[in-house]
Amino acid sequence: MQMIKTDQLKKGMVTAVPVVTKNGQLIVSEGVILTDPLISSIRFYSIDAIQIQDHEEPSQAAAESVFEPTYLERVKGYAEFQNLQHAYTRAAESLKTLLAKAAAENGQLDTDLLFQTAEPLLRKVSTSFEMFHILHTMRTIEDSIYAHSLNVTLIASVLGRWLKMSDRDLETLAVAALLHDIGKLRIPAEILDKPGKYTDEELVLVKKYPAHGYLMLLPYTQLNPHIKYAALMHQERCDGSGYPQQLKGDEIDRFAQIIAIADVYDAMTAARSYRAPICPFHVIANFENDGLQKYNPRFILTFLEGIAYTYQGSRIQLSDGRTATIIMLNKQFLSKPIVQVADGECIDLSRTPDLHIQSLL
Repeated sequence: MQMIKTDQLKKGMVTAVPVVTKNGQLIVSEGVILTDPLISSIRFYSIDAIQIQDHEEPSQAAAESVFEPTYLERVKGYAEFQNLQHAYTRAAESLKTLLAKAAAENGQLDTDLLFQTAEPLLRKVSTSFEMFHILHTMRTIEDSIYAHSLNVTLIASVLGRWLKMSDRDLETLAVAALLHDIGKLRIPAEILDKPGKYTDEELVLVKKYPAHGYLMLLPYTQLNPHIKYAALMHQERCDGSGYPQQLKGDEIDRFAQIIAIADVYDAMTAARSYRAPICPFHVIANFENDGLQKYNPRFILTFLEGIAYTYQGSRIQLSDGRTATIIMLNKQFLSKPIVQVADGECIDLSRTPDLHIQSLL
C-alpha cells in the first residue's frame, strides 16, 4: 500500500482503501480499478492523495488494456447505489398510497408525511454528481407517475440548491414537485399510458390534467399556494406556448418554473417504449435551442451549467464512433464541450458542427 498524490494517479491503479471526501462521503470503494472518469471525480472533490495497492508501473500497452467499465457499471459500483435503490422503491410505493388518498372523493393529505416520503432520498443523495448518475440507472420504460414525481423532486431540489433557495423554500419545492402530476390520476390510464401519439381528442383531455390537479389540491387550505400553482402551471412556458392558460413570464409561479425544467429533463432522459433514453448532452442542446424563450433565463442557465459540470470528466462516445473524455466545458455552448480522444487529440465540439456527443459510456 502506498499514498499517491491525485495529480499522479494513473488509469489501472487499484484503490487500497475507500476514497472519501473531507466530509466522509464515499467516492470510490476499496479494490476498484481507477479509470479516467474516476480519477477526474477524485480530483473534483479536491482530495490531495489516496492510498493504492502496491503495483508495478504499468506499461502503455497494459494501461490501454485496462477494462473500462460502462457508465451503468460505474454507477452501480458506487457504495450508496444499492441503499438508494431500496429507498427509492419504498418512496415510490409510499407516494402512490399518499396520492391515492389525496385524490379520493373525501381525500386526506398529510404534507408532513408526504415530505417524509422523499426526505430520506434527499438526505442520502448528498451531491448532484451522485444524484444525476444514480437517477439514470433507475429508469424503466414503464416509469410511473410516482417514479417520475420522485425524479422531478430530486432534480428540482438540486436546482433549488443551485439557486440558493432557503431550507423552507426547498421543502415547499419538494412537496410541490411530489404533487405536480396529481391531476393525472383524473385521466384514464389507457389514454395516459398510450404508447403512440394521442388523437386530437385525447390530447385535449390529457391537457386538462394541470387544472384537475389544482382543483384537487384547492380544498387543502394548509397547503402553501406555491404547491397548488405548481400543479396548475408547470406546463406553462415563459413565451406563452404552454398550457392550460398560455401564461407568460412572471405570470407563472416561480416554483412551477423550476419544476417545469426538472419535469422536461426527466421526461427526455427517461426511456420510452418508442425510443431509448436521450443523452443528457442532447437534452442540454435542446434546452439551449429554445430555453431562453420557454424558461426563466436565470433558472435554465443555472440548471444547464450545473448539469454540464456534473458530467465533466465522463467518458463519452462521439457521433463518429470514437470514444473520448470530457475535459473542459464551453460556457457559451454547454452541449459542446472540449473532449480528448484516445490518441490525445483535443477537439472543441463547438467548432465541429458535424460532430457531437452521442452517448455516455
